[in-house]
Amino acid sequence: MARMTFEWGIFGPLALRSLEESTARINVWHGSVRSGKTVTSLVRWMEFVRTAPPGDLLMAGKTERTLKRNILDPLAEMVGGRAFRYRAGSGEARLFGRRIYVAGANDERAEGKIRGLTLAGAYGDEIALWPESFFRMLLSRLSVRGAKFFGTSNPDGPYHWLKREFLDRTAELDLRHWSFGLDDNPNLDAAYVEALKREYTGLWYRRYVLGQWVAAEGVVYDMFDEHVHVVDTPLACDRWYLGVDYGTANPCVFLLIGERTGEDGRRQLYVHDEYYYDGRTSGRQRTDAEYSRDLASFLTRHQVAPRAVVVDPSALSFITQLRRDGIPVVEADNDVLPGIRSVATMLAQRRLFVNRACKHLIGEMQTYSWDATAQKRGEDKPLKQHDHAPDALRYVAYRLERDPAEQLMRYYQQSARGA
Repeated sequence: MARMTFEWGIFGPLALRSLEESTARINVWHGSVRSGKTVTSLVRWMEFVRTAPPGDLLMAGKTERTLKRNILDPLAEMVGGRAFRYRAGSGEARLFGRRIYVAGANDERAEGKIRGLTLAGAYGDEIALWPESFFRMLLSRLSVRGAKFFGTSNPDGPYHWLKREFLDRTAELDLRHWSFGLDDNPNLDAAYVEALKREYTGLWYRRYVLGQWVAAEGVVYDMFDEHVHVVDTPLACDRWYLGVDYGTANPCVFLLIGERTGEDGRRQLYVHDEYYYDGRTSGRQRTDAEYSRDLASFLTRHQVAPRAVVVDPSALSFITQLRRDGIPVVEADNDVLPGIRSVATMLAQRRLFVNRACKHLIGEMQTYSWDATAQKRGEDKPLKQHDHAPDALRYVAYRLERDPAEQLMRYYQQSARGA
Protein backbone atom coordinates (compact mmCIF):
# COMPACT_ATOMS: atom_id res chain seq x y z
CA MET A 1 0.00 0.00 0.00
CA ALA A 2 1.46 3.35 -1.04
CA ARG A 3 2.24 5.84 1.69
CA MET A 4 0.16 9.01 1.67
CA THR A 5 1.82 12.27 0.68
CA PHE A 6 1.62 15.07 3.20
CA GLU A 7 -0.30 18.13 1.97
CA TRP A 8 1.68 21.18 2.98
CA GLY A 9 -0.21 24.39 3.61
CA ILE A 10 1.01 27.82 4.58
CA PHE A 11 2.31 28.88 7.99
CA GLY A 12 0.48 31.63 9.83
CA PRO A 13 2.30 34.54 11.51
CA LEU A 14 2.40 32.86 14.94
CA ALA A 15 3.75 29.61 13.47
CA LEU A 16 6.49 31.44 11.57
CA ARG A 17 7.46 33.43 14.66
CA SER A 18 7.64 30.27 16.79
CA LEU A 19 9.96 28.60 14.25
CA GLU A 20 12.39 31.50 14.61
CA GLU A 21 12.11 31.84 18.38
CA SER A 22 12.24 28.16 19.42
CA THR A 23 15.88 28.20 20.46
CA ALA A 24 15.41 27.74 24.21
CA ARG A 25 16.23 24.59 26.17
CA ILE A 26 12.45 23.93 26.51
CA ASN A 27 10.07 24.88 23.66
CA VAL A 28 6.32 24.23 23.92
CA TRP A 29 3.52 24.77 21.41
CA HIS A 30 0.11 24.65 23.13
CA GLY A 31 -3.44 25.64 22.36
CA SER A 32 -6.55 24.62 20.48
CA VAL A 33 -7.16 21.58 18.33
CA ARG A 34 -6.36 21.86 14.61
CA SER A 35 -4.46 25.11 15.16
CA GLY A 36 -1.24 24.09 13.37
CA LYS A 37 0.88 23.65 16.47
CA THR A 38 1.80 20.01 15.74
CA VAL A 39 2.96 20.56 12.16
CA THR A 40 4.93 23.65 13.20
CA SER A 41 6.63 21.83 16.06
CA LEU A 42 7.51 18.89 13.80
CA VAL A 43 9.14 21.17 11.24
CA ARG A 44 11.26 22.66 14.01
CA TRP A 45 12.07 19.16 15.35
CA MET A 46 13.20 18.00 11.91
CA GLU A 47 15.44 21.03 11.60
CA PHE A 48 16.93 20.32 15.02
CA VAL A 49 17.57 16.63 14.29
CA ARG A 50 19.63 17.56 11.23
CA THR A 51 21.92 19.78 13.32
CA ALA A 52 21.62 18.31 16.83
CA PRO A 53 24.77 17.59 18.82
CA PRO A 54 25.91 13.95 18.87
CA GLY A 55 23.97 11.71 21.19
CA ASP A 56 20.69 9.84 21.57
CA LEU A 57 17.32 11.40 20.77
CA LEU A 58 13.85 10.57 22.12
CA MET A 59 10.24 11.00 20.99
CA ALA A 60 7.48 10.38 23.55
CA GLY A 61 3.69 10.47 23.76
CA LYS A 62 1.04 9.37 26.23
CA THR A 63 1.36 5.92 24.67
CA GLU A 64 3.49 4.62 21.81
CA ARG A 65 0.25 4.01 19.90
CA THR A 66 -0.97 7.61 20.18
CA LEU A 67 2.52 8.87 19.35
CA LYS A 68 2.45 6.83 16.15
CA ARG A 69 -0.99 8.10 15.19
CA ASN A 70 -0.47 11.76 16.09
CA ILE A 71 3.20 12.26 15.26
CA LEU A 72 5.13 9.40 13.66
CA ASP A 73 2.68 8.73 10.82
CA PRO A 74 2.47 12.43 9.81
CA LEU A 75 6.26 12.67 10.11
CA ALA A 76 6.65 9.73 7.72
CA GLU A 77 4.32 11.44 5.25
CA MET A 78 6.31 14.68 5.51
CA VAL A 79 9.76 13.27 4.76
CA GLY A 80 9.12 9.91 3.09
CA GLY A 81 10.20 6.37 3.88
CA ARG A 82 13.89 6.84 3.10
CA ALA A 83 14.33 9.67 5.61
CA PHE A 84 12.17 8.21 8.37
CA ARG A 85 11.70 4.62 9.49
CA TYR A 86 9.81 3.22 12.46
CA ARG A 87 9.25 -0.40 13.38
CA ALA A 88 6.29 -0.87 15.72
CA GLY A 89 7.31 -2.62 18.91
CA SER A 90 11.03 -2.00 18.42
CA GLY A 91 11.12 1.10 20.61
CA GLU A 92 13.27 2.89 18.01
CA ALA A 93 12.94 5.01 14.88
CA ARG A 94 15.42 6.62 12.51
CA LEU A 95 15.13 10.14 11.14
CA PHE A 96 17.77 11.48 8.73
CA GLY A 97 20.01 8.63 9.86
CA ARG A 98 19.74 9.52 13.56
CA ARG A 99 18.52 6.89 16.02
CA ILE A 100 15.52 8.01 18.04
CA TYR A 101 14.15 6.11 21.02
CA VAL A 102 10.34 5.95 21.23
CA ALA A 103 8.47 5.80 24.54
CA GLY A 104 5.01 6.09 26.09
CA ALA A 105 4.35 8.11 29.24
CA ASN A 106 1.02 6.74 30.38
CA ASP A 107 1.58 6.44 34.15
CA GLU A 108 3.98 7.19 37.02
CA ARG A 109 6.07 4.10 36.25
CA ALA A 110 6.92 5.45 32.80
CA GLU A 111 9.82 7.55 34.05
CA GLY A 112 11.70 4.32 34.66
CA LYS A 113 11.83 3.80 30.88
CA ILE A 114 14.20 6.72 30.40
CA ARG A 115 16.35 6.53 33.52
CA GLY A 116 20.01 6.32 32.63
CA LEU A 117 19.63 7.85 29.16
CA THR A 118 21.83 10.73 28.08
CA LEU A 119 19.92 12.72 25.49
CA ALA A 120 20.87 15.35 22.94
CA GLY A 121 17.24 16.21 22.19
CA ALA A 122 13.63 15.14 22.71
CA TYR A 123 10.18 15.68 21.27
CA GLY A 124 6.94 15.27 23.24
CA ASP A 125 3.30 14.88 22.19
CA GLU A 126 0.32 15.55 24.51
CA ILE A 127 2.58 16.70 27.36
CA ALA A 128 -0.31 17.65 29.67
CA LEU A 129 -1.38 13.98 29.68
CA TRP A 130 2.01 12.81 30.97
CA PRO A 131 2.84 12.27 34.63
CA GLU A 132 4.90 15.19 35.91
CA SER A 133 7.57 12.70 37.03
CA PHE A 134 8.17 11.58 33.43
CA PHE A 135 8.58 15.15 32.16
CA ARG A 136 10.99 16.07 34.93
CA MET A 137 13.02 12.90 34.40
CA LEU A 138 13.15 13.65 30.67
CA LEU A 139 14.48 17.14 31.28
CA SER A 140 17.17 15.73 33.58
CA ARG A 141 18.29 13.40 30.75
CA LEU A 142 18.91 16.36 28.38
CA SER A 143 22.48 16.75 29.59
CA VAL A 144 24.38 16.99 26.28
CA ARG A 145 25.61 20.51 25.57
CA GLY A 146 23.07 22.16 23.26
CA ALA A 147 20.30 19.63 24.03
CA LYS A 148 16.74 20.90 23.57
CA PHE A 149 13.16 19.79 24.12
CA PHE A 150 10.28 20.45 21.73
CA GLY A 151 6.70 19.50 22.51
CA THR A 152 2.99 20.15 22.13
CA SER A 153 -0.02 20.13 24.41
CA ASN A 154 -3.71 20.91 24.45
CA PRO A 155 -4.72 23.16 27.35
CA ASP A 156 -5.86 21.79 30.68
CA GLY A 157 -6.76 23.52 33.95
CA PRO A 158 -4.90 26.59 35.25
CA TYR A 159 -3.47 24.57 38.16
CA HIS A 160 -2.07 21.80 35.96
CA TRP A 161 1.61 21.11 36.70
CA LEU A 162 2.70 21.98 33.15
CA LYS A 163 1.03 25.40 33.36
CA ARG A 164 1.96 26.17 36.97
CA GLU A 165 5.50 24.77 37.14
CA PHE A 166 6.70 25.56 33.61
CA LEU A 167 4.63 27.79 31.30
CA ASP A 168 3.99 30.37 34.04
CA ARG A 169 7.73 30.50 34.88
CA THR A 170 9.09 31.62 31.52
CA ALA A 171 11.01 34.46 33.14
CA GLU A 172 12.85 32.03 35.46
CA LEU A 173 13.47 29.13 33.07
CA ASP A 174 15.19 28.71 29.72
CA LEU A 175 11.75 28.16 28.19
CA ARG A 176 9.65 29.61 25.40
CA HIS A 177 6.05 28.79 24.57
CA TRP A 178 3.38 29.84 22.09
CA SER A 179 -0.39 29.72 22.59
CA PHE A 180 -2.33 28.83 19.43
CA GLY A 181 -6.03 29.42 18.80
CA LEU A 182 -8.12 27.82 16.09
CA ASP A 183 -7.94 30.98 13.99
CA ASP A 184 -4.11 30.78 13.91
CA ASN A 185 -4.30 28.06 11.26
CA PRO A 186 -4.88 29.75 7.86
CA ASN A 187 -5.29 26.39 6.09
CA LEU A 188 -8.63 25.43 7.59
CA ASP A 189 -11.83 25.74 5.59
CA ALA A 190 -14.05 28.49 7.02
CA ALA A 191 -17.08 26.19 7.18
CA TYR A 192 -15.05 23.59 9.11
CA VAL A 193 -13.90 26.22 11.61
CA GLU A 194 -17.45 27.40 12.16
CA ALA A 195 -18.62 23.82 12.60
CA LEU A 196 -15.97 23.19 15.29
CA LYS A 197 -16.95 26.38 17.08
CA ARG A 198 -20.56 25.21 17.18
CA GLU A 199 -19.67 21.68 18.27
CA TYR A 200 -17.57 22.68 21.28
CA THR A 201 -19.32 24.48 24.12
CA GLY A 202 -18.41 25.79 27.55
CA LEU A 203 -15.18 24.34 28.92
CA TRP A 204 -14.35 22.52 25.69
CA TYR A 205 -14.87 25.68 23.59
CA ARG A 206 -12.53 27.73 25.74
CA ARG A 207 -9.85 25.03 25.74
CA TYR A 208 -10.10 23.50 22.29
CA VAL A 209 -11.14 26.53 20.23
CA LEU A 210 -9.68 29.50 22.11
CA GLY A 211 -6.71 27.56 23.52
CA GLN A 212 -7.19 28.78 27.10
CA TRP A 213 -6.03 27.03 30.29
CA VAL A 214 -9.30 27.32 32.20
CA ALA A 215 -10.83 25.47 35.12
CA ALA A 216 -13.42 22.74 34.81
CA GLU A 217 -16.10 24.15 37.09
CA GLY A 218 -19.82 24.00 37.60
CA VAL A 219 -22.07 21.45 35.93
CA VAL A 220 -20.27 18.96 33.66
CA TYR A 221 -22.97 18.94 30.98
CA ASP A 222 -23.87 22.62 31.06
CA MET A 223 -25.04 22.33 27.44
CA PHE A 224 -27.82 19.87 28.36
CA ASP A 225 -31.17 21.56 27.71
CA GLU A 226 -34.46 19.84 28.50
CA HIS A 227 -36.20 21.85 25.77
CA VAL A 228 -33.74 20.49 23.19
CA HIS A 229 -32.55 17.08 24.35
CA VAL A 230 -35.63 15.61 26.06
CA VAL A 231 -38.34 14.12 23.83
CA ASP A 232 -41.84 12.88 24.61
CA THR A 233 -42.33 10.68 21.55
CA PRO A 234 -40.21 7.51 21.13
CA LEU A 235 -37.69 7.65 18.29
CA ALA A 236 -37.24 4.78 15.84
CA CYS A 237 -33.72 3.29 16.02
CA ASP A 238 -31.70 0.89 13.88
CA ARG A 239 -29.51 -0.61 16.62
CA TRP A 240 -29.77 -0.94 20.38
CA TYR A 241 -27.20 -0.99 23.19
CA LEU A 242 -27.38 -1.27 26.95
CA GLY A 243 -25.15 0.90 29.14
CA VAL A 244 -24.59 -0.40 32.68
CA ASP A 245 -23.24 1.44 35.70
CA TYR A 246 -23.05 -1.16 38.45
CA GLY A 247 -23.38 -0.45 42.13
CA THR A 248 -24.02 -2.37 45.32
CA ALA A 249 -23.93 0.38 47.95
CA ASN A 250 -24.41 2.92 45.13
CA PRO A 251 -27.28 2.84 42.62
CA CYS A 252 -27.23 0.37 39.74
CA VAL A 253 -28.33 1.77 36.37
CA PHE A 254 -29.21 0.23 33.00
CA LEU A 255 -29.85 2.55 30.05
CA LEU A 256 -31.46 1.25 26.86
CA ILE A 257 -29.82 3.35 24.13
CA GLY A 258 -30.79 3.34 20.47
CA GLU A 259 -28.70 4.42 17.50
CA ARG A 260 -30.31 6.12 14.51
CA THR A 261 -29.43 8.24 11.49
CA GLY A 262 -30.59 11.84 11.61
CA GLU A 263 -31.90 13.93 8.73
CA ASP A 264 -28.40 15.31 8.22
CA GLY A 265 -27.01 11.77 7.82
CA ARG A 266 -25.11 11.83 11.12
CA ARG A 267 -25.43 9.26 13.88
CA GLN A 268 -27.73 10.08 16.78
CA LEU A 269 -28.19 8.36 20.12
CA TYR A 270 -31.53 8.07 21.88
CA VAL A 271 -31.96 6.93 25.49
CA HIS A 272 -35.31 5.15 25.49
CA ASP A 273 -35.65 3.85 29.04
CA GLU A 274 -33.79 3.39 32.32
CA TYR A 275 -33.57 0.93 35.17
CA TYR A 276 -32.43 2.63 38.40
CA TYR A 277 -32.20 0.81 41.72
CA ASP A 278 -30.75 2.46 44.83
CA GLY A 279 -30.21 -0.01 47.65
CA ARG A 280 -29.73 2.75 50.21
CA THR A 281 -33.09 4.39 49.64
CA SER A 282 -34.82 1.04 49.12
CA GLY A 283 -33.39 -0.37 52.33
CA ARG A 284 -32.13 -3.57 50.69
CA GLN A 285 -29.08 -4.38 48.59
CA ARG A 286 -29.52 -6.66 45.60
CA THR A 287 -27.11 -9.42 44.65
CA ASP A 288 -25.32 -9.83 41.32
CA ALA A 289 -27.72 -12.66 40.45
CA GLU A 290 -30.74 -10.46 41.16
CA TYR A 291 -29.37 -7.62 39.05
CA SER A 292 -28.65 -10.06 36.23
CA ARG A 293 -32.27 -11.28 36.32
CA ASP A 294 -33.47 -7.67 36.38
CA LEU A 295 -31.34 -6.90 33.33
CA ALA A 296 -32.75 -9.85 31.39
CA SER A 297 -36.31 -8.86 32.37
CA PHE A 298 -35.64 -5.24 31.35
CA LEU A 299 -34.57 -6.34 27.86
CA THR A 300 -37.46 -8.83 27.55
CA ARG A 301 -39.97 -6.15 28.46
CA HIS A 302 -38.71 -3.98 25.64
CA GLN A 303 -38.34 -6.92 23.24
CA VAL A 304 -34.84 -5.78 22.34
CA ALA A 305 -31.68 -7.78 21.61
CA PRO A 306 -28.88 -5.22 22.07
CA ARG A 307 -25.78 -5.28 19.91
CA ALA A 308 -23.73 -4.81 23.05
CA VAL A 309 -24.17 -4.68 26.82
CA VAL A 310 -21.45 -2.21 27.81
CA VAL A 311 -20.39 -2.48 31.46
CA ASP A 312 -17.87 -0.64 33.61
CA PRO A 313 -14.79 -2.93 33.56
CA SER A 314 -14.30 -2.55 37.32
CA ALA A 315 -17.57 -4.43 37.95
CA LEU A 316 -15.80 -7.79 37.72
CA SER A 317 -18.19 -9.81 39.85
CA PHE A 318 -21.23 -8.56 37.93
CA ILE A 319 -19.57 -9.17 34.56
CA THR A 320 -18.84 -12.72 35.68
CA GLN A 321 -22.45 -13.21 36.75
CA LEU A 322 -23.80 -11.87 33.44
CA ARG A 323 -21.58 -14.19 31.45
CA ARG A 324 -22.55 -17.11 33.67
CA ASP A 325 -26.20 -16.29 32.87
CA GLY A 326 -25.51 -16.24 29.12
CA ILE A 327 -25.51 -12.44 28.71
CA PRO A 328 -22.41 -11.43 26.70
CA VAL A 329 -20.65 -8.28 27.86
CA VAL A 330 -18.45 -5.64 26.24
CA GLU A 331 -16.25 -3.92 28.79
CA ALA A 332 -16.46 -0.12 28.70
CA ASP A 333 -13.48 2.17 28.27
CA ASN A 334 -13.53 4.08 31.55
CA ASP A 335 -11.29 6.94 30.40
CA VAL A 336 -13.49 9.61 32.00
CA LEU A 337 -12.55 12.89 30.30
CA PRO A 338 -12.59 11.66 26.68
CA GLY A 339 -15.89 9.94 27.44
CA ILE A 340 -17.39 13.12 28.88
CA ARG A 341 -16.15 15.03 25.83
CA SER A 342 -17.89 12.51 23.53
CA VAL A 343 -21.22 13.01 25.30
CA ALA A 344 -20.77 16.80 25.44
CA THR A 345 -20.03 16.96 21.71
CA MET A 346 -23.12 14.94 20.86
CA LEU A 347 -25.25 17.20 23.05
CA ALA A 348 -23.79 20.33 21.43
CA GLN A 349 -24.44 18.89 17.97
CA ARG A 350 -28.00 17.93 18.95
CA ARG A 351 -27.29 14.27 18.26
CA LEU A 352 -28.26 12.90 21.68
CA PHE A 353 -31.83 12.69 22.95
CA VAL A 354 -33.46 11.32 26.10
CA ASN A 355 -36.99 10.02 26.59
CA ARG A 356 -38.79 11.99 29.28
CA ALA A 357 -39.44 8.72 31.10
CA CYS A 358 -35.72 8.59 32.06
CA LYS A 359 -36.19 10.89 35.05
CA HIS A 360 -33.04 9.86 36.91
CA LEU A 361 -30.80 10.43 33.88
CA ILE A 362 -32.41 13.82 33.16
CA GLY A 363 -31.98 14.90 36.78
CA GLU A 364 -28.36 13.75 37.05
CA MET A 365 -27.34 15.32 33.72
CA GLN A 366 -28.30 18.67 35.24
CA THR A 367 -26.54 18.15 38.59
CA TYR A 368 -23.38 16.15 37.72
CA SER A 369 -20.59 18.62 38.58
CA TRP A 370 -16.83 19.15 38.50
CA ASP A 371 -14.78 18.75 41.68
CA ALA A 372 -13.43 22.21 42.60
CA THR A 373 -10.98 20.73 45.13
CA ALA A 374 -9.44 18.42 42.52
CA GLN A 375 -9.10 21.37 40.15
CA LYS A 376 -6.83 23.11 42.65
CA ARG A 377 -4.59 20.04 42.53
CA GLY A 378 -4.39 20.42 38.77
CA GLU A 379 -6.87 17.61 38.03
CA ASP A 380 -10.08 17.58 35.99
CA LYS A 381 -12.36 15.25 37.93
CA PRO A 382 -16.12 15.19 38.34
CA LEU A 383 -17.57 14.75 41.80
CA LYS A 384 -18.63 11.19 42.57
CA GLN A 385 -22.19 12.37 43.03
CA HIS A 386 -25.18 12.22 40.65
CA ASP A 387 -22.94 10.34 38.22
CA HIS A 388 -24.51 6.89 37.91
CA ALA A 389 -26.84 7.40 34.94
CA PRO A 390 -24.40 9.79 33.15
CA ASP A 391 -21.69 7.14 33.51
CA ALA A 392 -23.90 4.47 31.91
CA LEU A 393 -24.54 6.86 29.02
CA ARG A 394 -20.85 7.71 28.69
CA TYR A 395 -19.83 4.06 28.45
CA VAL A 396 -21.94 3.54 25.33
CA ALA A 397 -21.30 6.93 23.69
CA TYR A 398 -17.52 6.72 24.03
CA ARG A 399 -17.32 3.07 23.04
CA LEU A 400 -19.33 3.78 19.89
CA GLU A 401 -17.04 6.70 19.08
CA ARG A 402 -13.97 4.46 19.41
CA ASP A 403 -15.40 1.31 17.77
CA PRO A 404 -17.85 1.00 14.87
CA ALA A 405 -21.02 -0.95 15.57
CA GLU A 406 -19.66 -3.92 13.62
CA GLN A 407 -16.58 -4.09 15.85
CA LEU A 408 -18.73 -3.94 18.98
CA MET A 409 -20.83 -6.75 17.57
CA ARG A 410 -17.70 -8.89 17.15
CA TYR A 411 -16.66 -8.18 20.76
CA TYR A 412 -20.16 -9.17 21.83
CA GLN A 413 -20.07 -12.42 19.86
CA GLN A 414 -16.63 -13.28 21.25
CA SER A 415 -17.97 -12.74 24.76
CA ALA A 416 -20.93 -14.98 23.96
CA ARG A 417 -18.50 -17.74 23.00
CA GLY A 418 -16.58 -17.18 26.22
CA ALA A 419 -13.57 -15.69 24.40
